Amino acid sequence: MDLKYTLWGKKITFPSDILAADMSILLFLLIGVGLLTYFKKWKWLWGWLTTTHHSKIGILYLTAGGAFFLRGGLDALIMRVQLALPENQFWVFQGEKYNQMMTTHGTTMIFFVAMPLLIGLMNVAVPLQIGARDLAFPYLNALSFWLFFAGGSLVNISFILGGSPTAGWTAYAPLALKEFSPGPGNDYYALGLQIAGIGTLLTAINFLVTILNKRTKGMTLTRMPLFTWSTLVTSLLILFAFPALTVALLLLSFDRLFGTSFLSADAGNALIWQHLFWIFGHPEVYILILPAFGIFSDVISTFAKKKLFGYTSMVFAIVLIGFLGFMVWVHHMFTVGLGPASNAIFAISTMSIAVPTGIKVFNWLFTLKGGVIRFNTAMLYALSFIPTFVMGGVTGVMLAAAPADYQYHDSYFVVGHFHYVIVGGTILGIFSGLYYWWPKMFGFLLDEKRGKWQFWLFAIGFHLTFFPMHIMGLMGMPRRVYTYLEDSGLGTLNMISTIGAFLMGLSVLFFIYTVYWSCRNGVRDASGDPWDGRTLEWAIPSPPPEYNFARRPFVRGVDAFWKEKMEGDGTFQPAEKLKPIHIPPSNVQPMILSGIFFMTAFGFIFDWNLVKIGGGILILGMLIWRSFTDKGGHFITAEELAEREERKGGR
Repeated sequence: MDLKYTLWGKKITFPSDILAADMSILLFLLIGVGLLTYFKKWKWLWGWLTTTHHSKIGILYLTAGGAFFLRGGLDALIMRVQLALPENQFWVFQGEKYNQMMTTHGTTMIFFVAMPLLIGLMNVAVPLQIGARDLAFPYLNALSFWLFFAGGSLVNISFILGGSPTAGWTAYAPLALKEFSPGPGNDYYALGLQIAGIGTLLTAINFLVTILNKRTKGMTLTRMPLFTWSTLVTSLLILFAFPALTVALLLLSFDRLFGTSFLSADAGNALIWQHLFWIFGHPEVYILILPAFGIFSDVISTFAKKKLFGYTSMVFAIVLIGFLGFMVWVHHMFTVGLGPASNAIFAISTMSIAVPTGIKVFNWLFTLKGGVIRFNTAMLYALSFIPTFVMGGVTGVMLAAAPADYQYHDSYFVVGHFHYVIVGGTILGIFSGLYYWWPKMFGFLLDEKRGKWQFWLFAIGFHLTFFPMHIMGLMGMPRRVYTYLEDSGLGTLNMISTIGAFLMGLSVLFFIYTVYWSCRNGVRDASGDPWDGRTLEWAIPSPPPEYNFARRPFVRGVDAFWKEKMEGDGTFQPAEKLKPIHIPPSNVQPMILSGIFFMTAFGFIFDWNLVKIGGGILILGMLIWRSFTDKGGHFITAEELAEREERKGGR
């Protein structure tokens, strides 16, 4: 029931769904404050909020991305309830409200769930895999996280502060302009993505510099694990793709906030948005999927107890997929009338991506052939990915054929294809990576029995949800609609899809329970190497000490740790003498600076000049302040280091 009252002569209404959201947020805040106070954990929390260490920042990314995952998942369940029955009237989620849910779900899942969860795993694993002590720029790493968090919060808080964006996660102009989307919703979208995008660009630069300059001796580019290789190529993709999004969002912001006409249908050109968005948007698919390829490669190799088949061709395939990812953006625009020549060129270039992708699939299968396979939960996720992604790839080739795309375009077939690729690739990869690197992050294993239950719930729910969408699309169901007619014959398939979505939701809740159960009762990782691993991260204790390696190891080949195990006792020849190690300081500045970005955005959204100007001055002042305070931290002496290593029995 809506809450209505009059204040100083002004009628104010709180819709029931916003009231429910407000009350749930307030409840969670009260529970959080109560738990922190009861267990006296405020100082502990402050340590995490101000950390600059790569491992902790990785865990912060995973935590924040997980929270956004719950929000985006709840949106999806609400949408599926509304679509479960023909001509349904579920609560208030028809028309504009449904558009808000759909837009927030897509935007959140792409920008604030899939990417940060992958970046979190990169933070945890990449420095360890190349024998580095941290990322090249720890302060920048913390700033990247807090900018992402500020941008994500801005988009998600819009629901309770005046309306969410409604123009879909692609925000096509002119639909996203003031004329057709009044209200502040799409301003939250433009400014939130802009702030988070700055953080993503900074993190890409950080990983590029780290991987190219911070590798230990012997760790040549041709000896790097596949996950590190995929992180390197992904960082390059971000570096070149995100500026296009930055420009597109700037044009959208100017049109909405200052009345310019870059993207309007009459004075400007709406196709500018589509070109810029998809020049970013298609590489974005590979920004999401390439790290998952890297995770699957490391997991399959470890649990098959075999060197990855065709290592060189796998690296070549990753690089080639990254390059071709930039060449195909127009296949999202076959129906805008660019002409048969353009359509033919981009259709062929799109289909050509199937070649390096096929190389990777066959190499994973040949790695499994003759291997001693262990069906751990991480491996189950990796194995289930192969047929799932092949199906997503096949439907992708169908969409790449321009004449066929005219039929499929904007149908539910595209929704099914998209989720088979993104969820079937990225989310399965994230779950695989979580089960794989969990012991390294926290020092205990996630329970295998409960993990396998969680996997099967997710896998069955996934196919029940998204496979029927292909059939619904072929039957003529359009995307972005909140209902359909009873005699359309779509009711049964939609109901199956909704049941599958709830199975996936149940699986996510089961994962949270598995974490809780394993934390209390799980197997502790005493050795640091619970999977009999092959790469460097398994050569140090779990969780790693703050300096990672007391003496950085000398690497002699691919699968460096496995090589030392096979040819010796698993001990590395040190690449350096025991010497003092600098530990960067904790720093509250990244959190404050991102908070100012967050507050300044409200100045632009609601046209508060004082907030806009004040925020700009504060941001500039913080940057100047930072330029004079880049010092601090402490050194661990060689003697203290030797004593610590002896106590831990580190290698």
